[in-house]
Amino acid sequence: MKEIKDPGKLEAYLEQHGLQTAFHEPLRPHLSLYELEPGEALCTQGEQADMLYVLVKGKVKIYTTSPEGRTLVISFKHPPEIIGDIEYFRGIDIINTVEVVSPAAVIGISAQQLRRHGDDHAPLLRFMLDVITKKFYVKSDFLSFNLMVPVEMRLASYLLSVCYDESDAAFRGRLATSELTDTANLIGTSYRHLNRVIRKLSEDGLIERGGGYVHVRDRQGLAQLAGKNVYER
Repeated sequence: MKEIKDPGKLEAYLEQHGLQTAFHEPLRPHLSLYELEPGEALCTQGEQADMLYVLVKGKVKIYTTSPEGRTLVISFKHPPEIIGDIEYFRGIDIINTVEVVSPAAVIGISAQQLRRHGDDHAPLLRFMLDVITKKFYVKSDFLSFNLMVPVEMRLASYLLSVCYDESDAAFRGRLATSELTDTANLIGTSYRHLNRVIRKLSEDGLIERGGGYVHVRDRQGLAQLAGKNVYER
């Protein structure tokens, strides 16, 4: 994660997402702009939560890890999204790991400065409340919906989410075959069954496996298979 010391760029992101009122003047000197590359973790489950971030560019993947070491994707998020809001209000450690999927930018502020300058600022609190309530709705809906969705649809949704970013037309991702074990855990299936599904989708011409990666060949066909994307909701 690289800090970008460019007040004009930070201000432009605030204006782009209509956040000038939420982050009023007393907060501005304490805001920092950071850029991250795909694969970087913005925060990791179990770490101390001493910062709050607002995603203003790119896409991130949010996943949880069980005590037994199994992982499960919860969702992919687009701007504007708050990272660390629940932890901030509850005073707890990071709940989920947040990993960057496409080139991203976040605005960060320390929890200490946020409490000092933002706890009684109504526009900021309304913005945070709106984001938090949406998170609980999406998570509740996802947990039941994901159990009923076939693995083919889950994999199609996952590939579309990691390989494309609607806000960045130039971004084209791919899934490394070395990550298939983790992918199986993330979408809630076995490694063996995931390989069967990959073979089927390859035979159907939707994806291609080769050179150590899984590539999307037919984005539209994959989108039709995914239907209502399981993870981007």
